[in-house]
Amino acid sequence: MTNDIFSLNTSNFDRYFVGADQMVKNFARAHEMASKAIPGYPPYNILKVDENKYCIEMAVAGFGKQNLDIEVADSILTITGNFKSSEESDKENKNPITYLYKGIADRAFSRKFTLADTVEVKNAELINGMLRLILENIIPEEKKPKKVEISEEKE
Repeated sequence: MTNDIFSLNTSNFDRYFVGADQMVKNFARAHEMASKAIPGYPPYNILKVDENKYCIEMAVAGFGKQNLDIEVADSILTITGNFKSSEESDKENKNPITYLYKGIADRAFSRKFTLADTVEVKNAELINGMLRLILENIIPEEKKPKKVEISEEKE
């Protein structure tokens, strides 16, 4: 028997979670992404601001907004950072640059986050090397709790 929860027979969930098959698939996809070797660069925080608001903070020192790309597709938030290589910059400036010491990483990155279907990216800002994304869980009226009235039997 395996310890991997996602290899369990999902029919066991059907007794208790009606229509949860998509959620189980999303968990499996998130597990698959997380189980791959996840690099530690760039470092990030995920904050819960209030009941329906979240913030992702990412340390992207040295990246300008022209070097960053943020995309949401199929409930996956992807943040990508790209630098022009030093050699490309040298050719453009026509002045060769010689590093005596190079301790600042200028490597590309891509980070992916799985979002719930009701979570939307509301804002992104880059301040002092910190990229902040504001996310909001927008619950549609039909998904909000509601009281179901019981009618009397008619004779």
